[in-house]
Amino acid sequence: MLDKLITYLYDSNANLPSDDEFYYEVIKEIELYFISPQVYSLLKEKGKLGNTPLFFQTRLKQKYQETLYQNLFIKNQTDHIIRKFEEEQIEVIPLKGVYFAEKYFGHIGARGTSDIDILVKRKDINKAKEAVKSMNFEIEEEFIPSHFHSSFSKEIPGLAIPLTVEIHWDILKEKTANFNIQEFWGEAVRLEGFQFVKTLSDYHTFYMICLHGWRHNLDSPKHFLDIIQIIEVVKDRISYETLFKDAKRHQTYKRMVRTLSIVYSQYSILNEIKKLSSIENQFKGSMSSRLEQEKKGIKKYFAFMDYQFFSYDSVWHSLSEMRSWLLPNRFEVTSQLKETSKQRSYSYSLLMLYKQRCNSLVKVLGS
Repeated sequence: MLDKLITYLYDSNANLPSDDEFYYEVIKEIELYFISPQVYSLLKEKGKLGNTPLFFQTRLKQKYQETLYQNLFIKNQTDHIIRKFEEEQIEVIPLKGVYFAEKYFGHIGARGTSDIDILVKRKDINKAKEAVKSMNFEIEEEFIPSHFHSSFSKEIPGLAIPLTVEIHWDILKEKTANFNIQEFWGEAVRLEGFQFVKTLSDYHTFYMICLHGWRHNLDSPKHFLDIIQIIEVVKDRISYETLFKDAKRHQTYKRMVRTLSIVYSQYSILNEIKKLSSIENQFKGSMSSRLEQEKKGIKKYFAFMDYQFFSYDSVWHSLSEMRSWLLPNRFEVTSQLKETSKQRSYSYSLLMLYKQRCNSLVKVLGS
């Protein structure tokens, strides 16, 4: 149902369904994946909202307004942070979040966000940490070795969960690519009124969002909408030829091709907005049949293994990922088990993780 609705959103010639039952079913999926703001805003922008049932409009608008209020608060906090970084002369780039919603979805409330992501240069990591701590983001989460960000939170009266700032110095895990984040900095543009606060170019925003979607294995329609919306907004300002050429150089080519092939296979309307490069388009046909096969049983598990270990251009990067999966560090083990790191010994927790994985495999085999 949701796939059909997203296709209707981007196909100017398609008429929305008139059957109320369709909307009763699709609203469940929309709310399950927390994408009511995107759907509401896109329907309204394209003049199609009035063609949907009143109950559907009402539920979308309610979630949109809730998101708007939360995003206004997060924007206020983000603005305070970037002004602090400007005062401290720390170069910073806000990632995703409220600025992304405004630029690519057209309104601050058009895409939900729950935290604040910023990119700093590696040399400024400690200065950045001290800056956010001085703004009462004093709850520091345990650092994950080999990851590329640190997280700091603070309690907010009236909010169920703390507000978190993630300080990134890269967009990829170490030893998984031949990538230099300095390329992003080199093409970043100063935010108006600032000297040290910058924004990513459209091209690098798209590059980052594709890799972000891959990292989450495109497990939510949110990732599809992010990618599709950027494509529709920027169109020919992004060259796929350049994208795949850079991806080969960065050794992220398989990840980029996999991600865009899945998106284009699931939403063929994209070819009318911007065609996928001819070479990479060859992957799309095989990906479409693979997606059908991967929906159940052992093939679904093998598909996950393929994503987890064989999305890398280099065999050494694949081997590094295999090692991390087989022998994850303490934080990753306890995170996957949803327990605190001090509850049990590392060896016992690792054993429990293996048991959990085996149970998951048995469930998949039985489906």
